[in-house]
Amino acid sequence: MITLEVCANSITSALAAQKGGAARVELCANLNQGGITPSYGEIVLARKLLKIPSYILIRPRPGDFLYSDEEYEVMKVDINAVITAGCAGIVVGILDLYGQVDKARCKPLIDLAKNAGLGVTFNRAFDMANNQIQALEDIIELGCDRILTSGAKSTAIEGAGNIAHLVKIADKRIKIMPSGGINEYNIASLVHFTGAKEFHTSARNTIDSKMFYHNDQILLDNSGEEYTIDVTDAERVKTILKLANS
Repeated sequence: MITLEVCANSITSALAAQKGGAARVELCANLNQGGITPSYGEIVLARKLLKIPSYILIRPRPGDFLYSDEEYEVMKVDINAVITAGCAGIVVGILDLYGQVDKARCKPLIDLAKNAGLGVTFNRAFDMANNQIQALEDIIELGCDRILTSGAKSTAIEGAGNIAHLVKIADKRIKIMPSGGINEYNIASLVHFTGAKEFHTSARNTIDSKMFYHNDQILLDNSGEEYTIDVTDAERVKTILKLANS
């Protein structure tokens, strides 16, 4: 059986993921910039309303995965908040100046979560590392449960060959979870080609705001999409899961 994790950008998306049959959600915010840590309110509400496990992204800002001392302290506080909320796990990753896994900084964060009984997924900082094979071994050494990856490419389809290679090298020592542009049109091929058993998708659709009044004289961000919302679609989750296991 193929396990499907849904990257949920809100509590609404998380509930849709659960309804669609996802085995787990990764709760985050700001997916348009790769995701950051969601609000404490969403973390608490996810724990309250979800029957499936929720993993929380620990990423203090968009951009690279090299963090200042202050950002590192924020990550510690956020992990403690996740522990207090009683969530199932965290998703985290840090690189050093040279694009290597920063084991010295990652280990305290991973140990903090593990000692509290949480699972740990290494995030797509892995895809930004300078050597995926060395990064794989470093992450295994750190004790992570899985690696989220597009095979160091923009999408899982582009990186499918690399993902298949990683699955083979990992040899069940750690789970390799493909991510990046996974949908109902490519999931079957990715399952067949990569040999992975867990997959990660947002399964989102863009919906229009319910507001009748639109102020078209102002932009709150550069996208100009103040009156649209991206949310996970339960039916898309069901379809992707069905095709993954067909």
